[in-house]
Amino acid sequence: MKSTWRFVLKIVGLSLAAAGVICVIIGCWDKLAEEAAGLRSKLQGKGNYPEFSDYDDDLFYEE
Repeated sequence: MKSTWRFVLKIVGLSLAAAGVICVIIGCWDKLAEEAAGLRSKLQGKGNYPEFSDYDDDLFYEE
């Protein structure tokens, strides 16, 4: 009987821990999504280069 209660308490504890992790993920979702979008753009080579944003690219690629 004692081992049954320990098993039940472990399941309840695990469930509460999982619920806590899910709540943290939901609470920080906007920050996580923003970081994921930034990482995806870096991996695709579309980095943010503010020092070159004022140049006219057409002058560099004349045909």
